[in-house]
Amino acid sequence: MLKGIPQILSPELLKVLCEMGHSDRLVISDGNFPAESMGKNAIVIRCDGHGVPEILDAILKVFPLDTYVKNPVNLMEVMPGDDVETPIWQEYEKIINKYDDRGKNCIGNIERFAFYEEAKKGYAIIATSEKALYANIMLQKGVVVGD
Repeated sequence: MLKGIPQILSPELLKVLCEMGHSDRLVISDGNFPAESMGKNAIVIRCDGHGVPEILDAILKVFPLDTYVKNPVNLMEVMPGDDVETPIWQEYEKIINKYDDRGKNCIGNIERFAFYEEAKKGYAIIATSEKALYANIMLQKGVVVGD
């Protein structure tokens, strides 16, 4: 056990977060996301039994968002014609506001199939048991500034 590290962050996940460099991307996926097929060239970490918001909150405690891009956070856009509400996105905004001064201004949207293509290029995919639809979120890592 370590002090100051959220317990939900497993040793495997902490190792991956530490290995990631500036501009590397991390996907936190909902339970419907094809994590294993999208992650053939990425590290796939299972966080079964957990939802995206609790994982996102824990990760952002230790993970800097990229300050050199407009949208270091991206959500999977709802497909035209899908009658789906996305209240989980407001949860994400609240969590991001706690850790990044840009708040919701650093959040973008990527069309569903383009999101899949970007996910294939990611460093890691965290597969959760999140049941909300369109709950996938992609984070781009920034730098930690020394004292």
